[in-house]
Amino acid sequence: MKNIQTASKEEIAEIQWLRLKNQMLFLDQNSKFYHKRFKKNDIELSDIHTLEDLRKIPITTKEELQLYNHDFICVPKEDIIDHVTTSGTLGRPVSLALNNADLDRLALNEMQSFQIIGVKKEDVVQITTTLDRRFMAGMAYFLGLRMLGAGVIRTGSGLPQLQWDSIERFQPKYLIAVPSFLLKMIDYAQEHHIDFKKSSVKAAICIGESIRNMDLEFNALSKKIKQLWDIELFSTYASSEMATAFTECELHVGNHAQPDLIFTEILDQAGAPVKPGEVGELVISTLQNTTMPLLRYATGDMVSFIDDPCKCGRNTIRLSPVIGRNRQMIKLKGTSLYPQNVIDTINEFDKISLFVIIAERGNLGIDNLIIKIPDTSTLTLIQLFKEFLKSKLQVTPTLEMALPSDIEKLKYPEDGRKPRVFIDNRY
Repeated sequence: MKNIQTASKEEIAEIQWLRLKNQMLFLDQNSKFYHKRFKKNDIELSDIHTLEDLRKIPITTKEELQLYNHDFICVPKEDIIDHVTTSGTLGRPVSLALNNADLDRLALNEMQSFQIIGVKKEDVVQITTTLDRRFMAGMAYFLGLRMLGAGVIRTGSGLPQLQWDSIERFQPKYLIAVPSFLLKMIDYAQEHHIDFKKSSVKAAICIGESIRNMDLEFNALSKKIKQLWDIELFSTYASSEMATAFTECELHVGNHAQPDLIFTEILDQAGAPVKPGEVGELVISTLQNTTMPLLRYATGDMVSFIDDPCKCGRNTIRLSPVIGRNRQMIKLKGTSLYPQNVIDTINEFDKISLFVIIAERGNLGIDNLIIKIPDTSTLTLIQLFKEFLKSKLQVTPTLEMALPSDIEKLKYPEDGRKPRVFIDNRY
């Protein structure tokens, strides 16, 4: 079969629409939640012929997935093989389930993601993220690399010493890592006189944190990594609910969609599609999914998209980095901010490497933004930091001094699967 990613836009649209129609018929027959939704809204699937028709189907929210979780399951309980949960970024984690077919689909998704990056069968890849703790992504990386036939080193999260020992032993070309953990690995290597610049590692596949600005240029975090360790950095974007990844190719001009596995809409606050380059909320419909397919599911992630063909030969849409989540927008003293704006600004300051941002809501319903920084910071440094924040954000968040160990505990909770730099206590 021809690679759908390099097919013409017309062919991609035709294949996607056919798979979306099949997925909707499957949902009507097997999903208690969607069968009720279609019936309640007098929706006849035979009348859905266009994108405009599709928008008659109400958006599915994260709250609905949480509240009616079991009603989304479309297969017998005994067919479920893997139980996972989301990271719980916006609150309590959501439970998800996969059967054997979904695990095959997950492997296909990740294999195609690695192929977009350029990973080959002869390459060795070190996974520095957890494969346990109900984490779908860790399993996906392993299954995708296994399907590709590449070598895998499962070091898991943390433990810089083990990471460097594994690099020396097995000579991986790629690391799969949270960007801020790469800085921890670099710190460890410098402290222990490891010549990391001459290691086998040529590239890192970055997860969990943004490495690019909306203009697709490196942000402060990735610049810091590149200054210390000049390896190639690849951006990825995914979520457990989607069970699908959007991945950069070697040209680094946006994260490619996988149109055989996911149908995307990017909508404004009124639910209308935005134009290329405009920011809207990503709404997805999973394709070829059997256990818990989602139809018009609002991810909460604010992105823009590029619709032009990529010079790599793919004709898929490409997503920008996530600017923030629709519920995470902060109104601070009349100025609208997304957490990523604040994170990038602090990383750009470069003199404070350990911090956690906390959003709270006061008695009058007014947002407050607190940045916890180490209590070892000097008064001069604090004043410089305040002035820098004011110049970049137009407002100054509240600064709180805390023990570095306390900030570490907030940033890396015991039950966490990735760093928690932003904590939203408003909900």
